[in-house]
Amino acid sequence: MPQDVPKKPLIMIAARERGPGPGRYRLPSTVGCEAHDCTRQMQPAYSFGRLEGRVHFKDWSPGPAYYIDPRITRTGMDGTPEYSLLARQKDLNTFKVPSPGLYSPEKVHPQGERHAPQYSISARTKMRRIDPNPAPNQYTLPPIIGSKQPNKPAAPAYVMTNRTEIGSYLEDLCKTPGPGKYNATHPNVNKNMAPLYSIRSRSYAPGDTTKKPGPGAHSPEKVVISRVQPPKYSLGIRHSEFTCPLIAEG
Repeated sequence: MPQDVPKKPLIMIAARERGPGPGRYRLPSTVGCEAHDCTRQMQPAYSFGRLEGRVHFKDWSPGPAYYIDPRITRTGMDGTPEYSLLARQKDLNTFKVPSPGLYSPEKVHPQGERHAPQYSISARTKMRRIDPNPAPNQYTLPPIIGSKQPNKPAAPAYVMTNRTEIGSYLEDLCKTPGPGKYNATHPNVNKNMAPLYSIRSRSYAPGDTTKKPGPGAHSPEKVVISRVQPPKYSLGIRHSEFTCPLIAEG
């Protein structure tokens, strides 16, 4: 009894189809009311008109400055009650009387005894007489200390300078110039000049400098010249018929 051999599913390749693509078909639109698809339900469409020029006219009505309150009648206001909101009142607290410890009776002089008069200094009032003369601290007098005033006798003034380092124990003798600081005359100026020699690079004999392959670079076992060799073939790779050919520029 023959057995059914399962067939391998055929992979569909889009390149095998030779028909037109989806972009080649022009189906009627389903949007709008013009050239609408007759097989589809169309929703109601509305359009906005435009304002014709003859509708425009010049407005002669009064402006906002001529607004009249509608509550005013020929006899005055219409008498509608009006209310205003005040701020929130403070909480009603009991009067806080100071305790006995807040008083200082020891600071009060005993009544009936003699004591020195006491005065208090208050702030300057505005009723005082204004003196136009400047105060003593407004004058800038030259100082009389030193020799700055030519018409005032002054004591002698001396200036103390710092200690010099030259000749003292602070002088650093290591800071003297070394032999390299002096510009000595070159010996070749006033004496016989010594011979000078220069070293050149290594020279090579003329010849072939190309790189030659060594014995290990050759494969003589792969060459057969003593017998007839059968033909040899090489296997390539399968190329798809849908591969785009290489198009080189130029």
